[in-house]
Amino acid sequence: MQRALPVPRRASEAVGHVSILYHVQLTAVIDVLEEAYPPRLAEDWDSVGLVCGDPAADVTRVLACVDVTADVVDAALASGAELIVAHHPLLLRGVDTVAVSTPKGALIHRLIAGGCALYTAHTNADRARGGVGDALAAALALEVTGPIEYLGDAEPLDAWNVKVPLADTDAVLAAVFAAGAGRVGEYSECAWRVDGAGQFRPGAGANPAIGTSGRLETVAETRAEFVAPRAAGAAVLAALRAAHPYEEPAFDVVELAAREREWGLGRIGVLPVPVSLPEFAASVAAALGVPVRAAGPGDAVVRTVAVCGGAGDSLLGAVRRLPVDAYVTGDLRHHPVDEHLRAGGCPVLDAGHWATEFPWCMVVAELLAPDLAVDVFTRPTDPFTVYVS
Repeated sequence: MQRALPVPRRASEAVGHVSILYHVQLTAVIDVLEEAYPPRLAEDWDSVGLVCGDPAADVTRVLACVDVTADVVDAALASGAELIVAHHPLLLRGVDTVAVSTPKGALIHRLIAGGCALYTAHTNADRARGGVGDALAAALALEVTGPIEYLGDAEPLDAWNVKVPLADTDAVLAAVFAAGAGRVGEYSECAWRVDGAGQFRPGAGANPAIGTSGRLETVAETRAEFVAPRAAGAAVLAALRAAHPYEEPAFDVVELAAREREWGLGRIGVLPVPVSLPEFAASVAAALGVPVRAAGPGDAVVRTVAVCGGAGDSLLGAVRRLPVDAYVTGDLRHHPVDEHLRAGGCPVLDAGHWATEFPWCMVVAELLAPDLAVDVFTRPTDPFTVYVS
């Protein structure tokens, strides 16, 4: 749990049990959920947050689920839950009525009448650290190393500080910019420059571009500072050494602190040991409890894996640029997969939409369980329920 819920205003002991059910205001539960899954991380088109319910109402029991269906509402009301936490929005786009005569409106009316609130965390839970992607990676026994796509400027950056003779500064900066340095958001070739004096004394075995061995030299230099993606560090260093006139360029690199929670979509992780593609597909099917289809050579060896809960073929291009051995997601379509493999992309595995997002429900239960009774709706709400082979 990211932070403890406040001390309950009252409590009651359950008959026949030693456990205590705490009464916590819904607004306090929402605070915990939104600290874990900040709404600002959601896509512009998304609909997240409280759908119905009174923030001042008390909550003792919660039901976590992927989809809000009639069966889910039945289960919530039967258990006495005062809150459903769902991944998929019940009301998303084009909603202009919640009349009881409409399928979704009928569910809203039942929830309100039964005193049960509804809260949704969708693409914000996809992007946040500790969200859907991390839950899927954990279910597949992956040690997470980062996201598939970073959110905004959350990509790890390093700050470089380089000393260059005045006359060579433009050439050195041009070289490191070409290698990927100096980009900040929509701006490129960004740097800070200040002129000063540098000094050095070449040793007996040195071959100095400026000065003489054994004699102290003072040179007019520029101190240039710029940022570069950590992943581009090797390329930036090679460009710096190639363009710099000195035998031993003077520079330092400082790792900048990354924003902890705002990682982005999907996750990359490493398996404990390499396995074949068929073995990996079997382990995914066993871990998620669903049929899995795979595309790629059967003799492929899998160690580093990209994952994305839900519909993930929009990330195929990003995955193709990564040094991964396989990609696990859902809702993969024929033509995007075919084009991905033709372009040299890694094997892909489709475990379905619901199954790749369901592990997050268990994370929500762990997040709230220290203070509330939390149930998880474990029956699949994937619309595809009949499999014939």
